Amino acid sequence: MKAINAQITVAPQIRPEDLATIAQQGYRSVICNRPDGEGADQPSFEEIETAAKKLGLEARYLPIVAGKVRDEDATAFGELMNSLPKPVLAYCRTGTRSTTLWSLSEAGSQPLADILAQTRAAGYDMAGVVRRIANGGRTPTETAEDARFDVVIVGGGAAGISVASSLLARKSDLEIAIIDPADVHYYQPGWTMVGGGVFQASDTAKTMGSLIPKGVHWIKSAVAAFEPKDNAVILDGCRVVKYGRLVVCPGLKLDWHKVEGLVETLGKNGVTSNYRYDMAPYTWQLVQETKTGRALFTQPPMPIKCAGAPQKAMYLSADYWVRTGRLGNINIQFMNAGGVLFGVKDYVPALMDYVNRYGIDLNFFHNLVAIDGPAKKAVFEVKEPEKDLRRIEVDFDMIHVTPPQTAPDFIRVSPLADAAGWVDVDQATLRHKTYDNIWSLGDVMNAPNAKTAAAARKQAPVVAENIVSDINGHSATVQYDGYGSCPLTVEHGKIILAEFGYGGTLLPSLPRWLVDGTKPTRTAWLLKERILPPVYWRAMLRGKEWMAKPEKVTAA
Repeated sequence: MKAINAQITVAPQIRPEDLATIAQQGYRSVICNRPDGEGADQPSFEEIETAAKKLGLEARYLPIVAGKVRDEDATAFGELMNSLPKPVLAYCRTGTRSTTLWSLSEAGSQPLADILAQTRAAGYDMAGVVRRIANGGRTPTETAEDARFDVVIVGGGAAGISVASSLLARKSDLEIAIIDPADVHYYQPGWTMVGGGVFQASDTAKTMGSLIPKGVHWIKSAVAAFEPKDNAVILDGCRVVKYGRLVVCPGLKLDWHKVEGLVETLGKNGVTSNYRYDMAPYTWQLVQETKTGRALFTQPPMPIKCAGAPQKAMYLSADYWVRTGRLGNINIQFMNAGGVLFGVKDYVPALMDYVNRYGIDLNFFHNLVAIDGPAKKAVFEVKEPEKDLRRIEVDFDMIHVTPPQTAPDFIRVSPLADAAGWVDVDQATLRHKTYDNIWSLGDVMNAPNAKTAAAARKQAPVVAENIVSDINGHSATVQYDGYGSCPLTVEHGKIILAEFGYGGTLLPSLPRWLVDGTKPTRTAWLLKERILPPVYWRAMLRGKEWMAKPEKVTAA
């Protein structure tokens, strides 16, 4: 927590258990400036508000999308500051949005130099905001203070760090910056295993600072906007970062609010999701506690990250109930908004064997739209082909929810996006279709591939190779074949290792005598449990392209 003055302190994301300390330190009010569902490990405002009220603290919700602070938002923040008991603690993801709101709300009340001095003393450089105020609210223009890099990478997830490492491995003198406000980097493929009682949640998290490649600049901020015609990225606080080449890979947004009532009940009343770091342990708790009743597993409309993850949670849960002799008393329902069990038909027969073994009822074209946790009821829209849309209500004792997913807001409204909101790239070179010095990879771009970490592992060397080729004045030299992998955990100790590319073409990495991906094998489980995590941390993120080095494309 960083005090701007005696009345206002700003902070990164807080948790409900922090409120007792906050109250002890004399704070009387809390303002949340972070929208619910923005981060994978983020508690909802309702959780914060409940804890605050128990301690006699006032709590208010003024959510601001990263980089989208409007004048009316600043006015609303100022009104809260005038009406709430003080001192006030305001928080967002990093504290920047809260500081920006305060700075703008104070414009006209105190000299700009005083605003700048107070925010700098708190560790937040609001020079860009001050320029915005002085500029009449317009987007700041480039100044001599603006940072410039050979390559700017937006996003410090699996794709961003991997492509930075792969670039340095090819051209070590590049000036590279990664823009990401997160303090923690997650190995998200491990969350299925946490929800199945195999991994501990802490095994899937490391500090971001420990993973940023040596020599790469880390700009700990959120992106507000892109100005591709000026080769510029605008950050929270209105700072400008200039680039020679840009790589866009911020991941996607989990839209928890799209399911009515979900945010309010997630993490209690038998409602869980392996798509959130702090919820995956609750999944395992529920699996162990469930002895009878109905268990629902949902899958929203595509695209989603790791399309097999909803099934993985279901199969691991069912396997535990088999091993503990409970399965006969538990009714498992798979509620899938799509019309098929899995998008690549070669893997469906083996999956259907497990569906039948566990007695799972398949419900296609069922999309979760609302949930009442205390009443343990879920509402689905059923949109079957050539039938009228209808709604049904289903009771549950446990429900694993996969949230709807979209591109982040700052991507969807940017000039980089296609009509559907995804970064518009050539699916082979991963270069932007309009802006020649921009590339994209990972979950946010619109190539028709599976959105998995395995896909990013193959994409990063392609992007790095083609950027270096471009720097050297040549055309793209390598192409991405759409590779993605989905290790389907069908039981404890066995996995169906789905590997495929564009058009559902099978692209196995290992000889069929070692791993037949269309059948469940213990070898694939060993790969998932023991081999892939260290490959991720020690190879992929460090530019060691084990089984991922791209092949050169030869001219016809």
